[in-house]
Amino acid sequence: MINKEMSVRDIVDQMTSGMTIGIAGWGGRRKPMAIVREMVRRDDLADLTIVAYGGCDVGMLASAGKIKKLIFGFVSLDIIPLEQHFRRARQAGELDIMELDEGMLQMGLKAAASRVPFLPIRAGMGTDILTHNPELKTIKSPYADSETFVAMPALKLDIAIGHVNKADKLGNSWIYGPDPFFDEWFCRAAVKAYLSCEELVDTSDFNSPDMAIKMPIERSLVHGVAHVRCGAHPTSCAPDYGIDVGHLKKYSKAVGDAFPTYVEDFVSDADHTNYLTAVGGEDHIRTLALPVF
Repeated sequence: MINKEMSVRDIVDQMTSGMTIGIAGWGGRRKPMAIVREMVRRDDLADLTIVAYGGCDVGMLASAGKIKKLIFGFVSLDIIPLEQHFRRARQAGELDIMELDEGMLQMGLKAAASRVPFLPIRAGMGTDILTHNPELKTIKSPYADSETFVAMPALKLDIAIGHVNKADKLGNSWIYGPDPFFDEWFCRAAVKAYLSCEELVDTSDFNSPDMAIKMPIERSLVHGVAHVRCGAHPTSCAPDYGIDVGHLKKYSKAVGDAFPTYVEDFVSDADHTNYLTAVGGEDHIRTLALPVF
């Protein structure tokens, strides 16, 4: 069996400028933020195409000048509806944009996972998504119904990154919480997938039959696992901790000229233990209330 344990630094070492990188998680929930912060620290990493249901991962990379093109279903901090760093970058015209319906993004990942060039989908028909994305094509059903669909192109990823509750050194992983639905498709759409995890456990921890339903990411898809406690902060990771609204308010104010100070205070130091101290400590993070949906 292959030992896939890596550091966050090792994971980002696999990335090069110009890559297409999918970031799993959902808005303000379970984003691999320890990996994202390491991406921000890399001066030699740029011109990325990012695919995401975005949150502060997208905003932080945008303010750091890492993104050339963004393919997204939304960018939001959940409790704070507008992601101010993304808003600034988009209004300034700094990003090439492909804005999609959430279902279209999912089907693009599924097309890539299925190794087909596109999948037909009704979402997007009759909307300005087609107006603003003229590269999207439609296709007519060859059957008697003759219905026209959007031909959603495959969103092929070079690398996918995500954050899970538990993983072992073999790449098995377990996701708790209300949103385990899309991470597997990022991983399936990618050439290689890497995960950070709250707990690195023995494989025997996954022997309970009721855990299988929360293990959607096959270990064969995972090329590396990094153990990073509170690695999703300031986003949530149920059941361990909720969204750090106070920190996200501070982050949201650090737009434009204020961003370098935020980076100096919370990103520049590669020592994750120091990061946890800077944001109030692990005990504080684990008292953050979980969002109610």
